[in-house]
Amino acid sequence: MISYLKGIVAGVQAITPNRVILTLEVNGTGYDLQIPQRLANQLTSTGDVIQIFTHYQIREEVPMLYGFSSPSERDLFRHLLSVSGIGAALAIALLDTMELPELVQAIVAANVQMLIQAPGVGKKTAERICLELKSKLIEWRKSAGFFVATGGPAPGILEEVQMTLFALGYTAHEVSNALHVVSEDIGLPKNAYVEDWIRQAIAYLSSSEVECS
Repeated sequence: MISYLKGIVAGVQAITPNRVILTLEVNGTGYDLQIPQRLANQLTSTGDVIQIFTHYQIREEVPMLYGFSSPSERDLFRHLLSVSGIGAALAIALLDTMELPELVQAIVAANVQMLIQAPGVGKKTAERICLELKSKLIEWRKSAGFFVATGGPAPGILEEVQMTLFALGYTAHEVSNALHVVSEDIGLPKNAYVEDWIRQAIAYLSSSEVECS
């Protein structure tokens, strides 16, 4: 089985908003690999030499090759595929919605509100992912180098804080990052009022938007 390919970026094409194809030339042969949008964003130009970690799948007699930036990303993709009802499209959507440590943390902590931010992932699907993968990822994250953060709001208020920030249009990654900063850098107590968490998170996110503009 193909573990990885190292070659020259021949092209990147968005077939649909959720399907991005990388053509990688390896020793004169072009391989088409479906990759996450996050990885596509890192490929700045054709002609670059890169290493892609692969997963080979045959579905309805059609072979598909998927590509990832690291063995950990590829392995987490495989874990997601092992969940009943989760196909490659939903697995890639989850990988694109959050950074790997954030996604692992969301599953281990059964953070359904974070998981349903991925396109196509509903509440029941998110709950099934947590149920089937939580114990597996608790062990896997040790070898992968991912550890669940202890900061952020207390579990009893986390969902309300996240739902409010999502409703304001912030992404799962932005919300996760903001709550981490508010917890670790600002030092807001875990049991602070919901309004305090929301206000501090919005202040941080607003300042980040100003810096980027």
